[in-house]
Amino acid sequence: MSVEDLNAEAWTVYGQRQLSHGYMPPVPERLEWTPWEGVGPGAEILGDVSGQRVLDIGSGPGHHAVHLARTHDARVTAIELSVTQHQRAIGTHAGTPGVRFVHGDVIDHLRTAQPFDAAYAIGSLAFTDPHRSLPALRDGLRPGAPLVLSLLHTDLHGRGPSTTVAPREQMILLRDNPPLATQMWVLAPRLWEDLLTGHGFRVEAIDLLRPSDENQNNPVNPVVQQLIRARRLPDRPAPASGRPARVSGRLAPDSSRPARISSRPRTPRPPTPHAAIGVGAIVLGDQGLLLGRHRHGTLELPGGTVEAGESLEETVIRELAEEAGLIARPDDVTLLGTLLDHVGDVVRVSVGAIVNAWRGEPFTRPDESVGDWAWYPLDQLPDDLFVCSAQILTAWRPDLPIDHAPAHFTPYDRRTAPSGDV
Repeated sequence: MSVEDLNAEAWTVYGQRQLSHGYMPPVPERLEWTPWEGVGPGAEILGDVSGQRVLDIGSGPGHHAVHLARTHDARVTAIELSVTQHQRAIGTHAGTPGVRFVHGDVIDHLRTAQPFDAAYAIGSLAFTDPHRSLPALRDGLRPGAPLVLSLLHTDLHGRGPSTTVAPREQMILLRDNPPLATQMWVLAPRLWEDLLTGHGFRVEAIDLLRPSDENQNNPVNPVVQQLIRARRLPDRPAPASGRPARVSGRLAPDSSRPARISSRPRTPRPPTPHAAIGVGAIVLGDQGLLLGRHRHGTLELPGGTVEAGESLEETVIRELAEEAGLIARPDDVTLLGTLLDHVGDVVRVSVGAIVNAWRGEPFTRPDESVGDWAWYPLDQLPDDLFVCSAQILTAWRPDLPIDHAPAHFTPYDRRTAPSGDV
């Protein structure tokens, strides 16, 4: 039995138990992204959904979809794979204006549905392989559409998220019934961000939500939820065709020049991600090494993902300016080499660079995910370095006592630097 079949069976059993208990959750007064009332934002983070086509992924008993339709005038498609969960929804809410309840797999549904204006999943997307669900969502949302996900971060046992794209066993609990085993992708926020970015989304915010004191039945409740706000990026324009006339592979009769060889352009549709490339910049001043704190808590070098059409030096310069307000020129940037490692099935390529000169003083930019910039002496580097930054630093200075996942380093100047694993 596949992981997703196991999960579907578990939720079918759960739904049957709830049917036997005769329990239906009330339609909430506000959209709740967590199990705890009043924690975090409400439906406003979806934007104005009045009259918009909204997809509720793994809609369960349908109470969230009904709230959006009644209170916010959305046109909601509530899709649920578990037949018993679907029965709970239609048994109570069938005929609700603005809500269409669908029993089926969301990935199959998105192949034929018209693109949606917004989508959300409350606790449900982690039961499906993100390498399957995220491409389907990308294709099933119109450009600019919001995607909001509520996901488990830390479970009842205090286990935090994984840093690899792999499922792990989690239990569904229901009163005095035996627990139901499932497999969930409980992933670290940075990993979700990388996955979403690689599949054509821009991540706008990731918040960690905890139960407030008045919502905690157990004062040591360790559960933490992630709330991810992303947006589907626009399609890239297809390249213009400029093929010359050809006759059976030979010159056209009116041509006096050799015919150019044609090539097939890449499709604008993104492939299933298997590689990602970013840069990390070593900025070393009189006070030490420049590091900033990511909103997820790790300390890291300035840097980020290479954008289409950029050189590596241009990415370093842009990220320095955007993240820390520092100004550098191409001549100020020296590229060290590439580091190869992988997270799950995604091959990651990180390029280290040294910034030899810059103008300005680093400061926190409110719209960036990294801030609180500070200088750290090389012999007093902090813990909790982001792994890519740690790999770049040890490729630059192998004597630095930094532990990290291994990566293969290939220097750009083989005459002066060794290659191999770092």
